[in-house]
Amino acid sequence: MAGPKMQLLITAALLLAASTVAHAQNCGCSQGLCCSKYGYCGTTAPYCGDGCQSGPCYNQPPSGGGVSVASVVTQQFFNSIIGQAAAGCEGKGFYTRQAFLDAVNQKYSSFGRDATADDSKREIAAFFAHVTHETGYFCYIEEVDKSNTFCDTSYSQYPCAPGKKYYGRGPLQISWNFNYGPAGQDIGFDGLKSPETVANNVVVSFKTALWFWMNNVHSVVNQGFGATIRAINSIECGGGNTGEMNDRVNIYKNYCNQFGVSPGDNLTC
Repeated sequence: MAGPKMQLLITAALLLAASTVAHAQNCGCSQGLCCSKYGYCGTTAPYCGDGCQSGPCYNQPPSGGGVSVASVVTQQFFNSIIGQAAAGCEGKGFYTRQAFLDAVNQKYSSFGRDATADDSKREIAAFFAHVTHETGYFCYIEEVDKSNTFCDTSYSQYPCAPGKKYYGRGPLQISWNFNYGPAGQDIGFDGLKSPETVANNVVVSFKTALWFWMNNVHSVVNQGFGATIRAINSIECGGGNTGEMNDRVNIYKNYCNQFGVSPGDNLTC
């Protein structure tokens, strides 16, 4: 049996431990960082995933409306897409749900979170419908035809680097120097000198897709899925390529059904 002095030491140690835990769990993280269940600040799954106490937690619905993107884009949903890609597809070992969630929470947290729950689900369905179509169910990381440099010299503010090509890469197959340049500036990589980063870093890859979406598509989502087709590939509209357009629409309707929302009006362009 411990004596009185030993009991006092044990009690003091327990109080100190309790104080340390309480202090550790009071993160005081900077804006944009998650407070993990253990009391540390960060932006990846160990911080923003299970047990996240505050910040842009993956499963925390935003106060201004919308939905928890992670609760809609479940692992089962993601697997249902990538599972349809052939076994030899390079994208099967590249694209992951976690990388998508990291891209959303690290940089584009307003995606799917600034409208009603149903409208947000429609936006997520639209995004993944286009991603599915563009990549062949997450099969392709890069465009198959790599012969075109996709360099438009009229955009002098985004000069093409010698030997570099700006063909389609990533979930939305971002292309052209005038997209790689500003996307890289916003995300934090050299899109002009190192466009291949989009095909080598999966989180950057998803960030480029979300960059394009938030800058070119997000504002027209409420006009119907047809407007998002026009924003991404207008050549398919007005009879330009009805088959490709209808494929996007059918995938979108399928995802809306999975999310339990109606696809809305104006589905074609």
